[in-house]
Amino acid sequence: MLPAVEPAPVESAPALPAPPPLPPAAPAFDAPAFDAPAAPGFAAPAPPAAQPAPYGGYPGAPFAQYGTPYPAPAPRRRRRPGMATLLVVTAVVAGVIGGGVGSWLETQDSSGGSTSVAASVNPKDLSRAPDSIAGIAARSLPSVVTISASNSQESGTGTGFIFDSRGYILTNNHVVAPSTNGGKLSVKFSDGNSYPATIVGRAEGYDVAVIKIAVKPKEALVPLPLGNSDDVAVGDTTIAIGAPFGLSGTVTSGIISAKNRPVASGDESGTETSYMNALQTDASINPGNSGGPLMNASGQVIGIDSAIQSGGATDSEGQSGSVGLGFAIPINQAEWVAAQLIQTGQPIYPIIGVLRDDSYTGNGAKIASGPVQGQPAVTPGGPAAEAGLQAGDVITSFAGAPVDSSPTLLSEIWSHHPGDKVSITYVRNGQSHTTTLVLGKRVGDAQ
Repeated sequence: MLPAVEPAPVESAPALPAPPPLPPAAPAFDAPAFDAPAAPGFAAPAPPAAQPAPYGGYPGAPFAQYGTPYPAPAPRRRRRPGMATLLVVTAVVAGVIGGGVGSWLETQDSSGGSTSVAASVNPKDLSRAPDSIAGIAARSLPSVVTISASNSQESGTGTGFIFDSRGYILTNNHVVAPSTNGGKLSVKFSDGNSYPATIVGRAEGYDVAVIKIAVKPKEALVPLPLGNSDDVAVGDTTIAIGAPFGLSGTVTSGIISAKNRPVASGDESGTETSYMNALQTDASINPGNSGGPLMNASGQVIGIDSAIQSGGATDSEGQSGSVGLGFAIPINQAEWVAAQLIQTGQPIYPIIGVLRDDSYTGNGAKIASGPVQGQPAVTPGGPAAEAGLQAGDVITSFAGAPVDSSPTLLSEIWSHHPGDKVSITYVRNGQSHTTTLVLGKRVGDAQ
């Protein structure tokens, strides 16, 4: 819609010949008005068959690392009465003014030379403040690497970043997974140099992996500074660096859209499911961003970009693009997992010692009502048993956070450490109870 324009005073302007009479006003026409497409729905996965899941694993993972954008609907038209008349009048006035200005320019420049004017810019004015997005990107890009992983059947590209001064690189497990069992793994720096790398350790459930360059690189291995993901607030600025669709060194920005978002994500084969109490951001994240840093406005890493909500459609390669719903593993959790992987090569998971009933559709996470494949619903002598939980109890709160499903419960459990003392609220026979539980642990990924 055009802004209203007040006529300028013309006392000092030379008299202009009267314009010809205006033609009759043209009938109003429909100006295009674009309606925002409806947000894509979250398709609920079919509930999996009940099976033992003592340490986690919600097979129906609603979030995926790869997917494609949904098609935009065709534009709709909405009538705007009187617009044609406004445009006609504007065109006549602009024609008169334009003609007058054009005649004046002809009298002022008869040499035929260019009338463009070059702006005078002080080079110092083009410098970028260190705390600007441009400043943070310039400082961080040398510490971000593009990771290539492949085997005889598949290959993929992801992102990682220098984690500490010893040169360890932090990334996602699903990024390096194709290189296992005899595959190839390499990293490429922002200057274009590539080096072979090896896996130090990986945690499938957390979707975290640590790798290291196999030879001494030419580049200085400068770790990115780590922030505190617990201090993040909704609305904070976010900056993501990665290699979306193989485009290394891509920088995008946005905000924190939500915190503590329970996310169960899986790879394309559906064989690996991970859980996180994620940071949600609208910074553009696409396939290839996985494993890259999500930073705050100070250039500190607050998360590892790991998953996106798929829009539904897929491209020729079966990959989705960003719809503004990206998810990152909080760096506080990833840092703890990485430390375990560097120290022992094995992940450590906190557990409560129960089998879940994943067919339960009510509010909360239900403990199986009885043994499953010969395993008791509540592990004898385990944390849940010691806290008084029984088969069939429905957990509705964990450490003060509401629990509405099994993935939510698992995401909350894995955001803590073995030995942590937490409160649990549960419902038994229609009555709500609260107890205190000390988390146990499991070493290694379940086989």
